[in-house]
Amino acid sequence: FSPQVDSANAGRVLASDAAVFLKKSGLTDLVLGKIWDLADTDGKGILSKQEFFVALRLVACAQNGLDVSLSSLNLPVPPPRFTDTSSPLLLSGTASSDVPWAVKLEDKAKYDAIFDSLNPVNGLLSGDKVKPVLLNSKLPVDILGRVWELSDIDRDGMLDRDEFAVAMFLVYCALEKEPVPMSLPAALVPPSKRKPVSVPGTMPLIPSSTSTKESHQSLPPVGILAAKTPLTQ
Repeated sequence: FSPQVDSANAGRVLASDAAVFLKKSGLTDLVLGKIWDLADTDGKGILSKQEFFVALRLVACAQNGLDVSLSSLNLPVPPPRFTDTSSPLLLSGTASSDVPWAVKLEDKAKYDAIFDSLNPVNGLLSGDKVKPVLLNSKLPVDILGRVWELSDIDRDGMLDRDEFAVAMFLVYCALEKEPVPMSLPAALVPPSKRKPVSVPGTMPLIPSSTSTKESHQSLPPVGILAAKTPLTQ
């Protein structure tokens, strides 16, 4: 237990202290609320040491794209990542530069072929060119909004070849009924986008609800666009 969350040193954490701490995970309030409900088993608004560790483990599950549920607690996940590194409790996972990229070579070749077929300009695809491909997956628009947010790693409103591969990877995961993570796991960050030194919290996080709403609205409802490019070759 760190003094950062156990200010009264009583071996328990109040909801207000825990909320401030858990927000540093970069997860949305909705997800954090779910984590709190699962960890605070007796609903008293206070977590015991054991319950607090359950909350931390659920944060790690959410950051790695797993369901926030008690059944995920038994799955192996890296330690949770938080943006504040001043506390010894805050562990960073493996240095992201050492993690192999989750996109396999043969998949990358497929994604590159789709990328090239969309006529990139200076090695970049605008949102307008990527949108029909995303919509053609028939995934819900809010999921597609999150896919775009996570894959536009440098936030320039365009996708380069590697970012497009991340978008396709996330779409195919979602089609296989795997949840799209709230923040991009280290293994999904393309090697070309990785910082030489891994600092917890440099992973792009999904923006606050206001900007998420705007990005969702910028994707028209499925059906407005006749998708010209089939997702599967």
